[in-house]
Amino acid sequence: MAEAPSSSAGTVYLVGAGPGDPDLLTLRAARLIGAARLVVHDGLVDAAILALAPADAEKISVAKSRDRHTLPQDAINALIVREALAGRDVIRLKGGDPFVFGRGGEEMEACRAAGVPVEVVPGISAAIGCAAQAQLPLTHRGRASAVTFVAGQCKGLTDQNWAGLTGPDRTLVIYMGIATAADVVAKLIGDGLSPDTPVAVIEKGTRSDSRVLRTSLVDLAPVIAQERVQSPALIVVGDVVQDAIAQDIWADLPAKMEKFA
Repeated sequence: MAEAPSSSAGTVYLVGAGPGDPDLLTLRAARLIGAARLVVHDGLVDAAILALAPADAEKISVAKSRDRHTLPQDAINALIVREALAGRDVIRLKGGDPFVFGRGGEEMEACRAAGVPVEVVPGISAAIGCAAQAQLPLTHRGRASAVTFVAGQCKGLTDQNWAGLTGPDRTLVIYMGIATAADVVAKLIGDGLSPDTPVAVIEKGTRSDSRVLRTSLVDLAPVIAQERVQSPALIVVGDVVQDAIAQDIWADLPAKMEKFA
């Protein structure tokens, strides 16, 4: 059972920073960041968003990468709880949405268990924001009536059951799949997906240096290696990508958006 909140405790705000572009912040998120005294942020939060915080606000990076964590998750939980119990309001800033592969649920539970008030401020998820910038509909009448978000490195691919998530009338969006692209391809083809299935890679979506690459499933890993794709990046798998190619909807995007033939 959670402890009763302390009257002197600060509040932890789990704030979604969206996919990168500061203009895509919610008004609530922008106001909280603009008044922050302490910001605990992930590595995926764009520098332009961090710059919205007051110059004298304390900023603590808890950036994570595939092979290196500044702090393990338990330590992050302990950090935000400790600061809140000391009476400080904590802006816990996360890329995308706190509850979509953001581990916001774990941090919320840690706050509740310690009797710390917590508020969740949703953000535009990376999949929604990046696909919108690329003008790539994740669902489309007659092409895809369902979309699924999966993690490309969460607990190991072999532990994940993707059966039925791909194929006709479905779109699959893969987070954190750049480093494991070859394994992702093997898993999907092993599950029966055609090697010719169209795929898009959206790198640094909504940011000034974003680009879109398009290819087939079987060529995904070589394209990522050849083009030196960097995180954050999403992989979109399904016929909606083929529709985008056929309609050439990327043709009028800014020059920074590159097309892979």
